Amino acid sequence: MDVLKRVPVREQKPEERAANFKEVCLGYNKEEAMQEAARCINCKNAQCIKGCPVSIDIPGFIEQVKNGDIEKAYKIISESSALPAVCGRVCPQESQCEGKCIRGFKGDPISIGKLERFTADWARENGIKPTADLDKNGKRVAVIGSGPAGLTCAGDLARLGYDVTVFEALHEAGGVLVYGIPEFRLPKEDVVAKEIENVKSLGVKIETNVVIGKSVTIDGLMDEEGFDAVFIGSGAGLPKFMGIPGENANGVFSANEYLTRSNLMKAFNENSNTPIMRGNKVAVVGGGNVAMDAARTALRLGAEVHIVYRRSEDELPARVEEVHHAKEEGVIFDLLTNPVEILSDEKGWVSGIKCIRMELGEPDASGRRRPVEIPGSEFVIELDTVIMALGTSPNPLISSTTEGLETNKWKCIMADEENGKTTKEGVFAGGDAVTGAATVILAMGAGKAAAKGIDEYLKTK
Repeated sequence: MDVLKRVPVREQKPEERAANFKEVCLGYNKEEAMQEAARCINCKNAQCIKGCPVSIDIPGFIEQVKNGDIEKAYKIISESSALPAVCGRVCPQESQCEGKCIRGFKGDPISIGKLERFTADWARENGIKPTADLDKNGKRVAVIGSGPAGLTCAGDLARLGYDVTVFEALHEAGGVLVYGIPEFRLPKEDVVAKEIENVKSLGVKIETNVVIGKSVTIDGLMDEEGFDAVFIGSGAGLPKFMGIPGENANGVFSANEYLTRSNLMKAFNENSNTPIMRGNKVAVVGGGNVAMDAARTALRLGAEVHIVYRRSEDELPARVEEVHHAKEEGVIFDLLTNPVEILSDEKGWVSGIKCIRMELGEPDASGRRRPVEIPGSEFVIELDTVIMALGTSPNPLISSTTEGLETNKWKCIMADEENGKTTKEGVFAGGDAVTGAATVILAMGAGKAAAKGIDEYLKTK
């Protein structure tokens, strides 16, 4: 075995997966996982742990995979992560744990994400669940939002003996895991639902169809319902638009709506009660993971799909793996291209998108080179659907109905990064509601930090 090279991961063939919603990556079997784990040199000062937002003992669990003790490997992961089967699939490992892997300096880094996924899948298939000391301490905590931040916070608090209730605005728990990430990247019934059941097995209760700020307020939860503390992990579901002419035309979607219809409401099924527009030619504006998800979904619905992004490929914020998969499946990348107007026909339906060519100038505040328009380079892409994937911001409903809860100029809740404390006594927050749209694992890290903060607060209250 060449220890400098990763054990390859099996995948569906591009031409097959582009026509279905089944999972693209098939993952390792036990033999492959043990072979990959054997490449790990088990560093004493493991940098991979420092790159993990939830501080999993990565060398520890990989050592057990190498030894073939997958149950023990799962227990090690579960001490730090409530959603290992999810993280193994959607975390940007290349910029976190794997990005710091020592093995990667002279070869391929260890496939930490794929090993985590294998371990969690094996545990699920063999009926292994996380365990906790469920002795209750008599204190109650409300968690708003059942996405990765909320589920992580809830699971950690339940392990510490708290009576935890999660309130979810939608009819199904999971947050962005169910409405935002497509089935072909993250299976809902086989993975997300099972991970949520594991959290519930720790004693966590989940109530759906509860809109905090309308059904009940945070003040009501604390003053009337008797909760001792509240964690806000409501995410960032308010879509952003460009503000260009024609954005109100029929056939223009936010990626948030497009993916929610497809993922949560199964709109890709023609018998769905919530149909989705199956465009013949679709432009997705943006270059992040959400843009790739929307583009690859539209492709599977039968469209010719273009990614329209104003910078070059080097600046694409999406994961390298997602860009690679999109290209393999036939998504067309119109780079250094910026929309300036959406065109429509006499009935108000999208007929095209007017764009201008760009070139890269000096770096901006983000460190990326600023895109600059090339005068006279306008052109039109004829199409019938436009999906805006430009990011999201927190819905202001919770902050606007909670006295004493301060937000910043982006309407994000102000909270301490170390412990999640907000400006309101007994209220903590984390994840996208605080940072704006970010990754699943960063939201989990925030939920974990807030759980620790809540525990310290209630112990000293």
